[in-house]
Amino acid sequence: MIIFPAVDIKGGRAVRLKQGRADQETVFSGDPVAMAKHWQDQGGKWLHVIDLDGAFSGDPVNKELIRTICSGVSIPVQLGGGIRDIATAKAYLDAGVERLIIGTIALTEPELFGAMCKEFPGRIGVSLDAEGGKLKTKGWVEDSGLTVYDVLPRMTEQGAAFIIYTDIDRDGMQSGVNVEALAELARRSELPVIAAGGVATMDDVYNLYPLTREANLQGAITGKAIYEGSLNLAEAMSWIAAQQA
Repeated sequence: MIIFPAVDIKGGRAVRLKQGRADQETVFSGDPVAMAKHWQDQGGKWLHVIDLDGAFSGDPVNKELIRTICSGVSIPVQLGGGIRDIATAKAYLDAGVERLIIGTIALTEPELFGAMCKEFPGRIGVSLDAEGGKLKTKGWVEDSGLTVYDVLPRMTEQGAAFIIYTDIDRDGMQSGVNVEALAELARRSELPVIAAGGVATMDDVYNLYPLTREANLQGAITGKAIYEGSLNLAEAMSWIAAQQA
């Protein structure tokens, strides 16, 4: 099981948004590169980076900062936010990003998403962000009218490498993960599933870990909890290592 520490970038700073709302911002650090190195030092095996400016604008706003993060850590980086064409995807992969997370265009431009998966096999994942069971796009500000299960077969067929499932209702709320919904998705999905939204304490790690063995759960993303201390990343990584020993 992989715990992905999150570094969400907005205005050049590391922040967290409550339920994805731009007006509900908490700044955790003015130096996202230092935060990336810190989570690596705490035992992180991957880094989850989101360009929030890019997600809202549709452009790769923080490309140079992300390049600096990639060169500053030795662990792989997965990146999302503002990746809406093949040229941008290639530029990020060339800059050192290991794999990309596609949100909006996976739902709104399926042919482009398919072409991206074909161009960069094994390196394109999809972010499925649901509120009240319905998927959102464009930084969670527009409704798609679709559910996860409406689009999952196409994502699989097109060659997506993994799925990140975010429960928007729980994101940044530290209210615990929706284990039932994740369990159903991880059992039905042929693709590895990463949980996001609500990961708050070691109890969430304990509850999710069995799904990495019983179903297709790859891991979980955590942000606010590790910044505010309700979840200790080093402790979580140590516990997981002990289970896998």
